[in-house]
Amino acid sequence: MTRIAIMGAAGRMGRILIEATDAADGAELGAALVLPNDSLLGNDAGEMAGLGKKLNVSLISDLAASLNDFDVLIDFTSPAATMQNVQACKAAGKGIVIGTTGLTDEQKVELNAAAKDMKIVFAPNYSVGVNLVLNLLRMAASVMGEESDIEVIEMHHKHKVDSPSGTALRLGEVVAETMGWDLNEVANYGREGQTGARPHKEIGFQTIRGGDVVGDHTVMFATDGERVEITHKAQSRMTFAKGAVRASLWLNDQPNGLYDMQDVLGF
Repeated sequence: MTRIAIMGAAGRMGRILIEATDAADGAELGAALVLPNDSLLGNDAGEMAGLGKKLNVSLISDLAASLNDFDVLIDFTSPAATMQNVQACKAAGKGIVIGTTGLTDEQKVELNAAAKDMKIVFAPNYSVGVNLVLNLLRMAASVMGEESDIEVIEMHHKHKVDSPSGTALRLGEVVAETMGWDLNEVANYGREGQTGARPHKEIGFQTIRGGDVVGDHTVMFATDGERVEITHKAQSRMTFAKGAVRASLWLNDQPNGLYDMQDVLGF
């Protein structure tokens, strides 16, 4: 049995992660963590998530006090908080599954260093469908990329704080890697005014924010005469939660290292 702790348990994603953990075979909720000033601190985690009091886990704010209660921490919070939690888990010999987006290049380097001494799954998206799309993009880019103008279009709810989404950036990275390009050199994150003709060696990103959209992503390969679009639309955050729990169960049996959802799924 893999004991899972959930950081940010009182948030929208945290509550769904509690539900997904409870529903998964081989998993149990070991700890549910919230901020020290959260009004729900001390409440029953299962009851908060709509599951009743069957889990017997209270919301706490001290990660250090819960280190004996879990094997893997799931963290979908903020970059600064996540990096602190990585160090705490490393010191305690715990695994961590990271769904936080917006990490800097320096923070990603720090993750690589930490993974020498701990188990980490770090992925911008835990949806099985999105990870299938990554493989489809490799095929499309290898076949059509040289002839295509490539655009990444994404839409999320109005509360999302980072842009483009971590998933959109990963989609662009996969295309760029397949093409032998450096995404930092070919990415265009917005057009305005007299921009001139579009250069061929470019990956454009278009970001839309509004309403309660969970997450829509499209990668377009446009040529003279035809267009191929590969699209994924998430209709529920439960998709991501189930994937994160699946990653936690998988990670618990792995050696130290930095993994992503492609590793978890065996792609």
